[in-house]
Amino acid sequence: MKLLLIEDEPSLAQSIAAYLRDDGYLVEHCADYASALDKIQVYQYDCVLVDIMLPGGNGMDLVAQLKKQESPAGILIISAKNALDDRLNGLELGADDYLTKPFHLAELNARIKAILRRRQFGGNAEIVFAEIKVQTAERQVLVCDVPIDLTRKEYDLLLFFLANKNRVLTRETIAEHLWGDDADQMDSFDFIYSHIKNLRKKLTEKGADDYLKAVYGIGYKFSTNK
Repeated sequence: MKLLLIEDEPSLAQSIAAYLRDDGYLVEHCADYASALDKIQVYQYDCVLVDIMLPGGNGMDLVAQLKKQESPAGILIISAKNALDDRLNGLELGADDYLTKPFHLAELNARIKAILRRRQFGGNAEIVFAEIKVQTAERQVLVCDVPIDLTRKEYDLLLFFLANKNRVLTRETIAEHLWGDDADQMDSFDFIYSHIKNLRKKLTEKGADDYLKAVYGIGYKFSTNK
């Protein structure tokens, strides 16, 4: 899962990013309004964590911009301000949640997971696709009720496909989701084929049908359709 953290306090941003990366998220960070605006206009994220008070602008305007461009990202406002008006304004603009500083990182993580479940999987902590089952809280994948061992990238790739089942995903979109804007520096996307090949092998060896379809010249989709 790819997150954008918009926070200008260096020590807090470092702590949040490190904690979330340890839990398996791909985290990108912006410390001011202008760079955050550039990010959300170019890249897509599963969830955006935005502070209200930023150098060069107001985080609420970033929330409004995300909604204007119909971004599918979940939005969590993190702010030192606990004013009711700010909380209501953020939620009315379209934010999914509002968390007041100081907070425990475990609570932040729980809020993010709740947003992602609501946004992508109808609030379910368990995602079922045919004989494949994903328990998101434990990051556990089962095929025919037998656990399988996936790498972090393979797990993220499977979850990305499940969140976009029956949709064609370009190689560029997959690379960006797994590696963030570092994907722009890559010369080729051959590594995507390797991850997909490994994921397909692990799923089918445990009894799953082959749902990963290559779409010639474009990318891949995860579908029961032939």
